[in-house]
Amino acid sequence: MRVALDTNILAYAEGLGDELRCSTAMQLIERLSSNKVVLPAQTLGELSRILTGKAKRPAAQTRAAVLSWADSFEVADSTWFAFQSALDLTVDHQLPMWDALILAVAAENHCRLLLSEDFQNGFIWRGVTVVNPFVEPRSPLLTGLLQ
Repeated sequence: MRVALDTNILAYAEGLGDELRCSTAMQLIERLSSNKVVLPAQTLGELSRILTGKAKRPAAQTRAAVLSWADSFEVADSTWFAFQSALDLTVDHQLPMWDALILAVAAENHCRLLLSEDFQNGFIWRGVTVVNPFVEPRSPLLTGLLQ
C-alpha cells in the first residue's frame, strides 16, 4: 500500500511542534517502508517555506533538510492533470488549493493513504483515504500499513 505524506508530518519530524506530535511523526516515518512512501513535491516546497520562515533556519540548512527528504523517498511532481483535479477539489469540497494539489498528486501516484492533519480525518477521494495519524483510535488502514 502506497502512502503520501503531507507537509505537517515532515515539519513535525523536523522538530517543529509539540513533543508528542514530533515524536509520533518520527516513529511513524521510521516504521514506514521507504519504497511505499510518496512525497508530493508541493510538500517539500511548503516544508522549505516553514523551515526558513517559521523555524528561521538558514537557507543552506533548509536545502539540506529538503534534499534529505527527497533522497529518502520518492518525490512526485505536480502535473497539469493533478492541478485540474485540485481545482475541482477546491470547488466541490472547499479544500484549500495547495492541500487539494497534495491530495490530487497522491491519487495520481496510486497512493491508498495520505497522512495529514489538515483534512477531515477519513475523507476519501479517488481511492485515497486521508488519515490523521495523531488521533485515537488509529485508523485500521494505518495500523495495517505499520504491521
